[in-house]
Amino acid sequence: MNFKTLLAAGAAVSALSTVAVAQDITGAIRGTVTDEAGSPLSGANVSITDTQTGQTRRFTTDDSGSFSARNLSVSGSYTVTASASGYQPEQTEGLRLSLGNTQTLTFDLASGTTDEIVVVGTRQIVDVATGPAAVFNLETLESTPAINRDIKDVVRIDPRLYLDESNVDAIQCAGANPRYNSLTVDGIRLNDNFGLNSNGYPTERIPFSYDSIEQVSVELAPFDVEYGGFTACNINAVSKSGQNEFFGSAFADYTADELQGDKAGDRDIDNGNYDEWRYGVSVGGPVIPDTLFFFASYEKLEGQDLFGNNTPTGKGITDAQFQEIVDIAQSVYGYTVSDLPSVLANKDEKFLGKLDWNINDDHRASFTYNYNEGFSNSPSDGDPDELPEFNHFYKRGATLNSYVGSLYSNWTDRLSTEFRVSYIDLENLQQSYGADTGFGEVQIAVPGGDGGRTTVYLGEDDSRQSNELNYELLTLKAKADYEVGNHIITIGAEREEFDVFNLFVQETGGEFRFDSVEDFRNGDLNRIIYENAAGTNNPDDGAAKFGYEITTAYLQDVWQATTDLQITAGVRWDYYTSDDRPNYNPLFQGQYGIRNDDNLEGKGLVQPRVAFNWDAGANVSVRGGVGLFSGGNPNVWISNNYSNNGVTLYEFQERGTNILTDYTYSGGGQPIFDIPDEALAEVAAAQGGGPVNALDPNFDLPAEWKYALGATINFDTSPRFLGEGMRLDLDALYSKTKEAAIVKPLAYIEDIARGDASVAPDGRPIYPGGAGDFVLTNTDDKGDALVLSASLSAGYDFGLDWSLGYAYTDATDVNPMTSSVASSNFSSYDTSDAVFPRAYTSDYEIPHRFTMRLDYAHDFVPNYETRFSLFGQAFEGSPFSYVFGNNAFETGGLVFPDDRQLLYVPISAGDPLVASAPQEFYEFVANNEDLRKHVGGIAPRNGFNNDWSTKFDLRVEQQFPGVLEGHAASAFVILENVGNFLDSDWGQQTTYGFPEDAPIVDAEIVNGQYVYTNFQEPGTSTVLNSSLWSIRLGVRYEF
Repeated sequence: MNFKTLLAAGAAVSALSTVAVAQDITGAIRGTVTDEAGSPLSGANVSITDTQTGQTRRFTTDDSGSFSARNLSVSGSYTVTASASGYQPEQTEGLRLSLGNTQTLTFDLASGTTDEIVVVGTRQIVDVATGPAAVFNLETLESTPAINRDIKDVVRIDPRLYLDESNVDAIQCAGANPRYNSLTVDGIRLNDNFGLNSNGYPTERIPFSYDSIEQVSVELAPFDVEYGGFTACNINAVSKSGQNEFFGSAFADYTADELQGDKAGDRDIDNGNYDEWRYGVSVGGPVIPDTLFFFASYEKLEGQDLFGNNTPTGKGITDAQFQEIVDIAQSVYGYTVSDLPSVLANKDEKFLGKLDWNINDDHRASFTYNYNEGFSNSPSDGDPDELPEFNHFYKRGATLNSYVGSLYSNWTDRLSTEFRVSYIDLENLQQSYGADTGFGEVQIAVPGGDGGRTTVYLGEDDSRQSNELNYELLTLKAKADYEVGNHIITIGAEREEFDVFNLFVQETGGEFRFDSVEDFRNGDLNRIIYENAAGTNNPDDGAAKFGYEITTAYLQDVWQATTDLQITAGVRWDYYTSDDRPNYNPLFQGQYGIRNDDNLEGKGLVQPRVAFNWDAGANVSVRGGVGLFSGGNPNVWISNNYSNNGVTLYEFQERGTNILTDYTYSGGGQPIFDIPDEALAEVAAAQGGGPVNALDPNFDLPAEWKYALGATINFDTSPRFLGEGMRLDLDALYSKTKEAAIVKPLAYIEDIARGDASVAPDGRPIYPGGAGDFVLTNTDDKGDALVLSASLSAGYDFGLDWSLGYAYTDATDVNPMTSSVASSNFSSYDTSDAVFPRAYTSDYEIPHRFTMRLDYAHDFVPNYETRFSLFGQAFEGSPFSYVFGNNAFETGGLVFPDDRQLLYVPISAGDPLVASAPQEFYEFVANNEDLRKHVGGIAPRNGFNNDWSTKFDLRVEQQFPGVLEGHAASAFVILENVGNFLDSDWGQQTTYGFPEDAPIVDAEIVNGQYVYTNFQEPGTSTVLNSSLWSIRLGVRYEF
């Protein structure tokens, strides 16, 4: 079949790899020196001194009275002095810079001959950003109730960001997939480069010590062309630096089962017996005063992961039903079922070391090394209707080593450069607890008391049976800034080299599915699945080994058009090269008319951007911009094409056989402990023909247009009760998908071309073809997102600071792309058409989110501060879909969960499309106001929302005398979920669970009409880690 036919059927292309990224990790100062009349003073002298390190930069103003200093450390505290012959000098002290932003200053020098310096306050300082962003300084980092010691605890203050606590705190920025974010620390990308972790990190937890961070920013649309590698948002952090004074801190905190809630609503929770300790130390200071400085931090965690609901009754079956499975496993198969764990030990250890070298006043260098090793535990299959034994759990983690060196040079007042080299080495850990048993994965379906079904899992998880990942990432950057009149011209180039070894072969130890306990007793299989390297049965031969390079170039002009108006315009270009191709599969090309060995070679994308900042006067500044962004898509989606090429691997699968009687085992092998001879022989003789993942040969790189408009108003609040420096931020951000990712089954597309697809009563297509071969392509429909946000903040001179925030999000996408596996990306979203899905409400939309932060510090005991910090949020729940409980529309042997087809909602009992349905179903629809809106049609994907949730976290810290003068000790307590602590019904969050759908009724098609059966009223489950209160007790010492 010619692929042009497939294109006509709608299969477009998509490139999915992470773009090179080297975000801005410095600050800048730009200013103007004028006389009393406002006329510019040419030739005025300006000095900028970092009082913590002694480094001084000197400038001479140009004809417009302007000066500009770039590549300044955000760890410094700056004194800026302006002077000119015949004028009285002025000075601004204690200036702190924001990450990636430019501070603008205005000095109005009075005439006179005195050398006395006039110190002016910060009223003349304006912070200029190139797009919607939020910056969190060290004080916020230290005072926020960060119970997890993670920068996510801080960035959640921004109402446009939502931490999905049901999904390991994945960061959802402006309604986008968390995989499309980027995280950089000191300019090195420490996000999940490969794409296996939902938390956004390459490791199980934050890969650096919380105490090592000086400042962090969230940038949703930074129109500066240096920013790339994301389409959602960029989280940019910079570590602390040493200074001329020694400083440091040490901490320890503790929690345990008695410090965690055990009741969510009316439900009692068994947390087991556990405790968890965290401790760490950080120190910085001079190696050579004024010249060489160091900073180092170390942190360790020893704790436990909780699985309090991992019991038979907690998963919907009885203890007797589970015990029957245990007895059968022993008596029939000779397998001893392990415990059902509620607590498993975990560990995390991290170190960061940094050197800063002031070579001279015009040149400085820095080097940062970061190490992290840790793991946590996962049941692999742990949904509310899944019960795994201990051997089905696994350790997941990583060992990370990263290095980054930067050189900043100021060659003249007008020319500055930056050079950076970074390297990452990561070894991923995926270690099953059941690996030594040799027992394959067993799934047993057990009917529950509520009419539902629970699957019991025994043996080693199928995805951990052959799983190993290592990758290396080398990044180079060179950039120059040159000031010409009112223009700052930036030109830069970057190079990224990515190499990966990925061994991921599922079911090398076998997967065995049973439809009932009785079938398990008798050996009657629903199906057996075994996969391995074709011809060898050696999983190492199925590993993906590949690499690619990205070359980036950019050019930008920052034009100070007037004193009040700054315009930024630039263009960024990313270009891919790769010599590695997947193994060619001629059978695949013969069937579908396309090659399977395409890679990223020769693909490029030009990304134009333009933005403005306008000081409108009266303490009002306005900003806006438009630009194209690309990147953030996981490399694992590309890796699948190298592993699943239909040549390297082969899958044996049979249905309806008996594992005890239909197979033979050589050398004394045992059923389920060993793979049947018949399966081994078939794989050994295979010459290809296995499932294929391919990249569409005509793809376009995924990209997204962003449009932003915002304003900041600094109120002159003279009444004391309004606080000091009240600030209002208003932002509108609209994103429109240019190209987005989707996985499509090629056999379904062939069904359309041959005319084999039929139609269900409501008009949705029915595809008879199998779904084993997938193409990574572009969506036909395009998603978008509108985010409107407002935040208000103020401070008081008696120690009180507060902020309030709100964000409205309306986001759509076609496929949420929730997985690292092509087949799961295809199957794990709800639809009524698996080939041409439409854009609906995004899985990642939180329609309304309110945030508040309250911080109060007071010396109730003279000289010893007491601080109260409260964070609160209220948000509308995540979206979900109503679906059929079975699969009547994809009949080609699909091996995925049934409940993905969107529900047709009949008008009434007399609907011509529905021959019959349970009365309880009609009553449910009649009593559901939201569902009634869609009678006579298909209920939309994510057209409904989980309940609102409200949560408050509190930190209280009390200072005490230190051992030496200038030292301070403190004790603190952090209470997460104050509401649940006060009342078990408060602070609750509920969800329908991944992939957020609610099966209501099964459907069959009889004589052109639906017949509905097996109605079950859907029910939500409680997100325990966000719904239970938790307390941490700690101590801290600072000097």
